Amino acid sequence: MTSQAPVRPPKQRHWTEKLSWILIYAGLFTVVLGIATARQDEPLGWSIGAPGGVAVLAGVVLIYIRSRIKP
Repeated sequence: MTSQAPVRPPKQRHWTEKLSWILIYAGLFTVVLGIATARQDEPLGWSIGAPGGVAVLAGVVLIYIRSRIKP
């Protein structure tokens, strides 16, 4: 039994691609903002930067999911 990647419509594939890059770039911006803020107030910097890191991770996971979808 062979495992086949799911086939998705082009519109949904395009949406996944767009969302993944939005999450990555917005997450990186938030991480940098958290690092800059942590110099003055460490707990606030962590509370800003940590969700940004989660957003970057979610974007990377979406890129992996997109790579497994058949065109």
